[in-house]
Amino acid sequence: MSSGLDAEIDRQIAVLRDGAVEFFGETTLRETLRQRLPAGRPLRVKLGMDPSSPDLHLGHTVVLEKLRRMLELGHTPIFLIGDFTAMIGDPSGRKKTRPPLTRETVRENARTYVDQVSRVLDATRAEVRFNSEWMDRMTSAEMVRLCGRSTVARLLERDDFAKRYRAGDPISVHELIYPFVQAYDSVALEADVELGGTDQTFNMLMARDIQRDYGQPSQAVVTHPLLVGVDGADKMSKSLGNTIGITEVPDEIYGKLMSLSDALMLQYFDLLRGDRWQDMEDARKRLADGGGDPLAFKQQFALRVVERFHGGDAAAEAANHFKRVVQEKSAPEDLDEIDVEADSSGERGLLELLEQLSLVASRGEARRLVAQRAVRLDGATVEDPALRLARGSYLLRVGKRRYARVRVR
Repeated sequence: MSSGLDAEIDRQIAVLRDGAVEFFGETTLRETLRQRLPAGRPLRVKLGMDPSSPDLHLGHTVVLEKLRRMLELGHTPIFLIGDFTAMIGDPSGRKKTRPPLTRETVRENARTYVDQVSRVLDATRAEVRFNSEWMDRMTSAEMVRLCGRSTVARLLERDDFAKRYRAGDPISVHELIYPFVQAYDSVALEADVELGGTDQTFNMLMARDIQRDYGQPSQAVVTHPLLVGVDGADKMSKSLGNTIGITEVPDEIYGKLMSLSDALMLQYFDLLRGDRWQDMEDARKRLADGGGDPLAFKQQFALRVVERFHGGDAAAEAANHFKRVVQEKSAPEDLDEIDVEADSSGERGLLELLEQLSLVASRGEARRLVAQRAVRLDGATVEDPALRLARGSYLLRVGKRRYARVRVR
């Protein structure tokens, strides 16, 4: 019995360790499992996310996958929506103060979170909570006592705070409160394990101390790598515009993944695979050794990711769309013609038209793309940003994937 229990504990610890950067409190957690497993008492495994934007992206799924795997081991996953902490603004990794969000904005952003999480794990079997449940009830005296459980010197050990302090950049008082609130969430939820990215290490370790102060056992902390954005520079972040959202249309997800460099593609594969796609392991090893077929691997990887969030039919259609539109440089088959009115001169300016058709975010972007030779009109590269289009029908292409068929009337 003991050897069988030891083997099961090793198996479950291996799941927690898989893909992780650091594991704090493993020894204690092993003893907790030794007591809990025979009694059928699951661990409470916490993952918190602030609804600072309405969309979850692939970076979020790295830890969501680990939460799914813990659910499959029989433990209780807790998906915490930080609607209270989002109003403070997480300072982790920030070079300047993040503007606090209003309660209305936070509620709107959080509205679809559960549906999005359900694309990764069975949310009906998870405990979904909002930290406003307890923070809205906390009195000012209780908040003062909570903040009295650490020091300013300890907070300035945080790398982001330390850099801003040395540079003379402002640190708002409300930012200093954020780690205390995140730590108290673990107290309110009686968490045994907390999962998160490496940018959350300080906050999650503070929770271990705060739990002890409130008479609870300290949670184990398992940190995971941060997925780099499609720019290949910074972590994937909505505010940086370098994300792949899990609810984006399949064509966009597939196209963005196909645009990754070969090296970045392997990073994405390693972080997003979880316990999936074992059949691609040999091909991955060949690529890492400098061999194999990077394009074929990337196509298969992009197909698997789209299939995971949108299903097999949508993935196949996205792959066909990419081949036709990007590789063969053909316009999409289902492109409707849009009618626009000519101005008093009987023409329309190209830059104005690109903005109106939402092919660009602004005329400034349109001008830059023309300068980069990234705009085509009926298959020909546009070189003059002052170009005006007379009455007639045109096919516009911006970059590799944005098309519009327009008739100037």
